[in-house]
Amino acid sequence: MIAARDQLIVALDVSSAAQAQKIVSSLGDFARFYKVGMQLYTAEGPTIVRELVGSGRNVFLDLKYHDIPNTVGAAVREAGKLGVSLLTVHGAGGSKMLRAAAEAARESNPRMKVVAVTVLTSMDEEALHEVGVPGNLEKQVVQLANLAIKSGCHGVVSSAREAKALRAHLGNDFLVVTPGVRPAGAALGDQARAVTPREAIAAGSTHLVVGRPITAAANPAVEAEKIIREIEHASQLVAG
Repeated sequence: MIAARDQLIVALDVSSAAQAQKIVSSLGDFARFYKVGMQLYTAEGPTIVRELVGSGRNVFLDLKYHDIPNTVGAAVREAGKLGVSLLTVHGAGGSKMLRAAAEAARESNPRMKVVAVTVLTSMDEEALHEVGVPGNLEKQVVQLANLAIKSGCHGVVSSAREAKALRAHLGNDFLVVTPGVRPAGAALGDQARAVTPREAIAAGSTHLVVGRPITAAANPAVEAEKIIREIEHASQLVAG
Protein backbone atom coordinates (compact mmCIF):
# COMPACT_ATOMS: atom_id res chain seq x y z
CA MET A 1 0.00 0.00 0.00
CA ILE A 2 1.33 3.44 -0.95
CA ALA A 3 1.54 6.02 1.85
CA ALA A 4 -0.79 9.00 1.37
CA ARG A 5 2.14 11.43 1.26
CA ASP A 6 3.60 9.45 -1.62
CA GLN A 7 0.27 9.39 -3.47
CA LEU A 8 0.14 13.17 -3.63
CA ILE A 9 2.20 14.68 -6.45
CA VAL A 10 2.48 18.47 -6.35
CA ALA A 11 2.70 20.04 -9.78
CA LEU A 12 5.46 22.63 -10.06
CA ASP A 13 3.89 24.44 -13.00
CA VAL A 14 6.04 27.55 -12.66
CA SER A 15 8.65 29.29 -14.80
CA SER A 16 11.78 29.29 -12.65
CA ALA A 17 13.78 27.21 -10.22
CA ALA A 18 13.39 29.99 -7.63
CA GLN A 19 9.59 29.75 -7.79
CA ALA A 20 9.73 25.97 -7.63
CA GLN A 21 12.08 25.91 -4.65
CA LYS A 22 9.88 28.44 -2.84
CA ILE A 23 6.93 26.06 -3.17
CA VAL A 24 8.99 23.06 -2.07
CA SER A 25 10.27 24.99 0.94
CA SER A 26 6.77 26.14 1.92
CA LEU A 27 5.49 22.55 1.84
CA GLY A 28 8.29 21.05 3.93
CA ASP A 29 7.50 17.46 4.89
CA PHE A 30 3.91 17.65 3.66
CA ALA A 31 4.97 16.75 0.12
CA ARG A 32 7.64 14.35 -1.07
CA PHE A 33 6.66 13.96 -4.73
CA TYR A 34 6.81 16.76 -7.30
CA LYS A 35 5.87 17.02 -10.96
CA VAL A 36 8.26 18.76 -13.32
CA GLY A 37 6.42 19.40 -16.55
CA MET A 38 7.10 21.13 -19.84
CA GLN A 39 6.95 24.68 -18.48
CA LEU A 40 9.54 24.30 -15.72
CA TYR A 41 11.73 21.85 -17.66
CA THR A 42 11.85 24.18 -20.66
CA ALA A 43 12.84 27.08 -18.40
CA GLU A 44 15.40 25.29 -16.23
CA GLY A 45 16.30 22.01 -17.91
CA PRO A 46 17.59 18.94 -16.05
CA THR A 47 19.22 21.05 -13.33
CA ILE A 48 15.96 21.48 -11.45
CA VAL A 49 15.36 17.73 -11.57
CA ARG A 50 18.84 17.07 -10.15
CA GLU A 51 18.24 19.62 -7.39
CA LEU A 52 14.94 18.05 -6.36
CA VAL A 53 16.31 14.50 -6.44
CA GLY A 54 19.43 15.63 -4.58
CA SER A 55 17.26 17.08 -1.80
CA GLY A 56 15.53 13.73 -1.30
CA ARG A 57 12.34 14.46 -3.26
CA ASN A 58 10.75 12.16 -5.81
CA VAL A 59 10.28 13.60 -9.29
CA PHE A 60 7.50 12.90 -11.76
CA LEU A 61 8.93 14.03 -15.10
CA ASP A 62 5.87 14.84 -17.17
CA LEU A 63 7.19 15.53 -20.67
CA LYS A 64 4.86 13.09 -22.44
CA TYR A 65 7.41 11.60 -24.81
CA HIS A 66 5.87 10.80 -28.20
CA ASP A 67 8.34 10.06 -30.98
CA ILE A 68 9.97 7.16 -32.82
CA PRO A 69 10.94 4.26 -30.51
CA ASN A 70 14.70 4.91 -30.67
CA THR A 71 14.31 8.58 -29.72
CA VAL A 72 11.93 7.85 -26.86
CA GLY A 73 14.12 5.05 -25.53
CA ALA A 74 17.15 7.35 -25.52
CA ALA A 75 15.21 10.09 -23.70
CA VAL A 76 13.98 7.63 -21.06
CA ARG A 77 17.55 6.45 -20.44
CA GLU A 78 18.63 10.04 -19.77
CA ALA A 79 15.70 10.51 -17.38
CA GLY A 80 16.82 7.37 -15.55
CA LYS A 81 20.29 8.85 -15.09
CA LEU A 82 18.68 11.92 -13.51
CA GLY A 83 17.08 9.77 -10.83
CA VAL A 84 13.50 10.38 -11.94
CA SER A 85 10.93 8.20 -10.13
CA LEU A 86 8.07 8.45 -12.65
CA LEU A 87 7.77 9.69 -16.22
CA THR A 88 5.18 9.96 -18.96
CA VAL A 89 4.99 8.77 -22.54
CA HIS A 90 2.00 8.98 -24.87
CA GLY A 91 0.00 5.77 -25.20
CA ALA A 92 -0.88 6.80 -28.75
CA GLY A 93 2.78 6.29 -29.70
CA GLY A 94 2.07 2.60 -30.24
CA SER A 95 3.42 -0.68 -28.88
CA LYS A 96 6.95 -0.40 -30.32
CA MET A 97 7.47 3.00 -28.75
CA LEU A 98 5.96 1.90 -25.44
CA ARG A 99 8.16 -1.19 -25.30
CA ALA A 100 11.23 0.90 -26.07
CA ALA A 101 10.37 3.21 -23.17
CA ALA A 102 9.73 0.38 -20.71
CA GLU A 103 12.92 -1.46 -21.69
CA ALA A 104 15.01 1.72 -21.43
CA ALA A 105 13.61 2.37 -17.95
CA ARG A 106 14.55 -1.11 -16.76
CA GLU A 107 18.06 -0.75 -18.18
CA SER A 108 18.84 2.74 -16.87
CA ASN A 109 16.99 2.86 -13.55
CA PRO A 110 14.91 -0.15 -12.44
CA ARG A 111 13.17 2.00 -9.80
CA MET A 112 11.81 4.42 -12.40
CA LYS A 113 8.22 3.82 -13.52
CA VAL A 114 6.86 4.59 -16.98
CA VAL A 115 3.21 5.61 -17.25
CA ALA A 116 1.38 6.12 -20.53
CA VAL A 117 -0.95 9.05 -21.12
CA THR A 118 -4.34 7.83 -22.35
CA VAL A 119 -6.61 10.85 -22.98
CA LEU A 120 -5.68 14.26 -21.60
CA THR A 121 -7.93 15.38 -18.74
CA SER A 122 -8.47 18.69 -20.55
CA MET A 123 -10.30 16.78 -23.33
CA ASP A 124 -13.90 15.69 -23.45
CA GLU A 125 -15.54 13.41 -26.03
CA GLU A 126 -16.17 16.26 -28.46
CA ALA A 127 -12.48 17.21 -28.39
CA LEU A 128 -11.51 13.58 -28.95
CA HIS A 129 -13.75 13.40 -32.03
CA GLU A 130 -12.24 16.67 -33.25
CA VAL A 131 -8.81 15.02 -33.58
CA GLY A 132 -10.19 12.04 -35.46
CA VAL A 133 -10.82 9.51 -32.70
CA PRO A 134 -14.37 8.19 -33.09
CA GLY A 135 -16.47 6.46 -30.49
CA ASN A 136 -16.52 6.52 -26.73
CA LEU A 137 -13.91 8.32 -24.60
CA GLU A 138 -13.88 5.62 -21.91
CA LYS A 139 -13.32 2.94 -24.55
CA GLN A 140 -10.34 4.87 -25.92
CA VAL A 141 -8.80 5.18 -22.45
CA VAL A 142 -9.17 1.45 -21.78
CA GLN A 143 -7.80 0.53 -25.20
CA LEU A 144 -4.66 2.66 -24.80
CA ALA A 145 -4.16 1.50 -21.21
CA ASN A 146 -4.38 -2.14 -22.26
CA LEU A 147 -1.80 -1.51 -24.99
CA ALA A 148 0.55 0.25 -22.56
CA ILE A 149 0.40 -2.44 -19.91
CA LYS A 150 0.87 -5.24 -22.45
CA SER A 151 3.90 -3.32 -23.75
CA GLY A 152 5.56 -3.30 -20.33
CA CYS A 153 4.60 0.11 -18.93
CA HIS A 154 4.01 0.34 -15.19
CA GLY A 155 0.73 2.18 -15.48
CA VAL A 156 -1.23 4.97 -17.10
CA VAL A 157 -2.28 8.57 -16.75
CA SER A 158 -6.05 8.86 -16.65
CA SER A 159 -8.88 10.85 -15.22
CA ALA A 160 -10.45 9.16 -12.21
CA ARG A 161 -13.67 9.18 -14.21
CA GLU A 162 -12.17 6.36 -16.27
CA ALA A 163 -10.13 4.76 -13.47
CA LYS A 164 -13.04 2.61 -12.34
CA ALA A 165 -13.42 1.19 -15.85
CA LEU A 166 -9.68 0.57 -16.04
CA ARG A 167 -9.77 -1.44 -12.82
CA ALA A 168 -12.84 -3.38 -14.00
CA HIS A 169 -11.26 -4.30 -17.34
CA LEU A 170 -7.56 -4.59 -16.51
CA GLY A 171 -7.28 -5.34 -12.79
CA ASN A 172 -5.33 -3.68 -10.01
CA ASP A 173 -1.69 -4.48 -10.77
CA PHE A 174 -0.68 -1.15 -12.31
CA LEU A 175 -0.46 2.54 -11.43
CA VAL A 176 -3.18 5.04 -12.29
CA VAL A 177 -1.86 8.59 -12.11
CA THR A 178 -4.68 11.13 -12.11
CA PRO A 179 -4.18 14.79 -13.00
CA GLY A 180 -6.94 17.35 -12.82
CA VAL A 181 -7.63 16.66 -9.15
CA ARG A 182 -9.44 19.52 -7.45
CA PRO A 183 -10.66 19.68 -3.83
CA ALA A 184 -14.40 20.31 -3.55
CA GLY A 185 -15.16 23.94 -4.36
CA ALA A 186 -11.85 24.67 -6.11
CA ALA A 187 -11.77 26.33 -9.53
CA LEU A 188 -11.59 23.82 -12.41
CA GLY A 189 -9.25 25.89 -14.59
CA ASP A 190 -8.68 24.10 -17.92
CA GLN A 191 -9.73 20.68 -16.64
CA ALA A 192 -12.75 19.15 -18.37
CA ARG A 193 -12.91 15.96 -16.26
CA ALA A 194 -11.78 17.05 -12.79
CA VAL A 195 -12.51 15.01 -9.64
CA THR A 196 -11.95 15.42 -5.91
CA PRO A 197 -9.18 13.51 -4.09
CA ARG A 198 -11.79 11.29 -2.43
CA GLU A 199 -13.43 10.46 -5.77
CA ALA A 200 -10.05 9.65 -7.33
CA ILE A 201 -9.00 7.22 -4.59
CA ALA A 202 -12.44 5.57 -4.55
CA ALA A 203 -12.23 5.06 -8.32
CA GLY A 204 -8.85 3.33 -8.11
CA SER A 205 -6.26 6.05 -8.71
CA THR A 206 -2.89 5.44 -7.04
CA HIS A 207 -1.36 8.91 -7.48
CA LEU A 208 -3.05 12.31 -7.56
CA VAL A 209 -1.49 15.30 -9.30
CA VAL A 210 -2.52 18.59 -7.71
CA GLY A 211 -1.21 21.98 -8.77
CA ARG A 212 -2.88 25.34 -8.29
CA PRO A 213 -5.14 24.40 -5.32
CA ILE A 214 -1.88 23.87 -3.38
CA THR A 215 0.75 26.03 -5.08
CA ALA A 216 -1.46 29.13 -5.41
CA ALA A 217 -2.85 28.86 -1.87
CA ALA A 218 -2.02 31.39 0.84
CA ASN A 219 -0.68 28.50 2.90
CA PRO A 220 0.33 25.59 0.63
CA ALA A 221 1.24 23.30 3.54
CA VAL A 222 -2.25 23.59 5.03
CA GLU A 223 -3.88 22.73 1.71
CA ALA A 224 -1.51 19.81 1.13
CA GLU A 225 -2.25 18.44 4.59
CA LYS A 226 -6.01 18.63 3.93
CA ILE A 227 -5.60 16.63 0.73
CA ILE A 228 -3.37 14.05 2.43
CA ARG A 229 -6.00 13.58 5.15
CA GLU A 230 -8.68 13.18 2.49
CA ILE A 231 -6.56 10.55 0.70
CA GLU A 232 -6.05 8.67 3.97
CA HIS A 233 -9.74 8.73 4.78
CA ALA A 234 -10.75 7.61 1.29
CA SER A 235 -8.17 4.80 1.39
CA GLN A 236 -9.59 3.55 4.69
CA LEU A 237 -13.09 3.48 3.21
CA VAL A 238 -11.86 1.58 0.15
CA ALA A 239 -10.02 -0.93 2.35
CA GLY A 240 -13.26 -1.54 4.22
